Amino acid sequence: MATTTNSLQVPGIEIQPPPISSSHHHPQQKHQEKNDTTSTLSATGSSTGTTRTTTRARTFSLSSLVGKTRRAYSVSSAYPPKMIHPSLVPASLKPQENTLSVDNDVWFHAKHVTPAQRRNSVAAAHRKYEDFQQKMEEAPMFILVSTYLNYFVLILFGHLRDILGKVFKRSEYAHLRTNQGYAPLVSDFDSFYTRRMYMRIRDCWNRPITGVPTRITAILERVSDDFNKTFRLTGRKIDAINFASYNYLGFAQAEGPCADAVEETVRDYGVSGGSTRAECGSLDIHREAERKVARFVGKEDACIVSMGFATNSTTIPALVGKGCLIISDELNHSSIIFGARLSGASIRVFKHNNMGDLRNLLREVISQGQPRTHRPWKKIMIIVEGLYSMEGSVVNLPELIKLKREFKFYLYVDEAHSIGALGEHGGGVCDFYGINPKHVDILMGTFTKSFGAAGGYIAGDKVVIDHLRLKNHSFCYAETMTPPVTQQVLASLGIMRGEDGTENGRNRIRQLADNAHYFAARLREMGFIVYGDEGSPVVPLLLFNPAKISAFSREMLKRGVAICVVGYPATPIISSRARFCVSAAHTREDLDHALKLISEVGDLLMLKFKKAQ
Repeated sequence: MATTTNSLQVPGIEIQPPPISSSHHHPQQKHQEKNDTTSTLSATGSSTGTTRTTTRARTFSLSSLVGKTRRAYSVSSAYPPKMIHPSLVPASLKPQENTLSVDNDVWFHAKHVTPAQRRNSVAAAHRKYEDFQQKMEEAPMFILVSTYLNYFVLILFGHLRDILGKVFKRSEYAHLRTNQGYAPLVSDFDSFYTRRMYMRIRDCWNRPITGVPTRITAILERVSDDFNKTFRLTGRKIDAINFASYNYLGFAQAEGPCADAVEETVRDYGVSGGSTRAECGSLDIHREAERKVARFVGKEDACIVSMGFATNSTTIPALVGKGCLIISDELNHSSIIFGARLSGASIRVFKHNNMGDLRNLLREVISQGQPRTHRPWKKIMIIVEGLYSMEGSVVNLPELIKLKREFKFYLYVDEAHSIGALGEHGGGVCDFYGINPKHVDILMGTFTKSFGAAGGYIAGDKVVIDHLRLKNHSFCYAETMTPPVTQQVLASLGIMRGEDGTENGRNRIRQLADNAHYFAARLREMGFIVYGDEGSPVVPLLLFNPAKISAFSREMLKRGVAICVVGYPATPIISSRARFCVSAAHTREDLDHALKLISEVGDLLMLKFKKAQ
């Protein structure tokens, strides 16, 4: 395809034309030089009369999918974009008619654009991860040492109790011994942590609730008379501010447009599809949901399944197998780990969000090839999360895209927590960075968080999705997504996209970003060690000591705040934490009241490891 040269007299502004389309490149196992083919544009200066040629790679931007530019919601407005959409260029600097056709793929280098025009550009584009990255703070050495000592004492006393218990309470340990020639189903060693650690603080998990899990949730009080082996309900309800549910955009509601649409769908379709998608369980609303999801995330097609965990664990084996390589972030979700193991592919792990370590690993695996035979890998796929649910960190997508161009691997992004919660329009990490979704091969997400529903989706090129409809076990064999759940997805997605004719969806997205930024900033000011990048609705507060896991959870419940505490094996053994999930449904009064109570408990348990600002 030949390049075209256009002449344009625009003082102080360089213009980038749409890039030349090229054929799809399959992943290769050797380091390749970057493609030297570029498009050029000759601009004649009005004062000098000289000709200048500029060469530039394609600018990533999700704004080409958005008709009009809008103000970036939070973090994006704090970092001025390097390129400005044509609609924001001052009239005096726009090209004359019939000199050059300007479309959504053309961007201006803003040398003479005012700060107001920068702030109002969606070109949040070219945002860098370092702009909003929050460095993970290190805990004082004595905290780490005391944490290790606590676990050592727990393990020591646990083994001592086991030794004495097997002698004096043989009936209680019968299930751990060989009985009538049968080996125990539960081994002594494997269940040690459960018996001697988890059982002591079991009351901090699986707390039953009633009603809608919105900003305020009702917890059913329970007590145990046998050291957490069994529980009984007292009949009392505890109204608590809810920081434990994934209700990011507040769509978990019993009334409103979503609830009304779901009620109508139950009358029209019932409550079950009655079959699998591969047989007779495909409804028209399923196909509608798939089309709208694909359009929302910027992909050709999508397929939806009825379980979020199975979306990863059954899709990955359908994409890679023996002779392929999966490179996984060390903090990826267990559904990704499970799916990778099921696939039979080789697995390598790189340090969390560390692009330098990933680059070194790519060089190693590509140069060495498969184990023993050293043949080239059939496929290399890198799997990351858009927003890491235990760390609150956002994937460094811009650097990943650069590595993808250099090393030619497939990129799989799990957007379970980021879809709806990140980006000016709730479009996930691609929207957040202003990157065209075409540069990500597979976009996975779930409907259990921002959509207030259940299930998940896989989005990609149509040929890939058609392949998954035949090979993905959760699509072929699992029960189809129920009509009420599917309608909840459609209704919430329609509000997010503004199809209801209101600003309800945009207000929710903006409110979530404001709440997340405010809540995390205040916790840091108080002196807590808090993980999570700026704009993340997941806010982990570090507890470290295992005894403080249960103490923090119980003290917060006493004060009417429902939270989720996390420890090993979901996190590294020395970084136990409390995880706060901020919602758009939370009011500023909710956040301030919760912050006051958190500060009280932090002082009580000595969790403020820094000086208050």
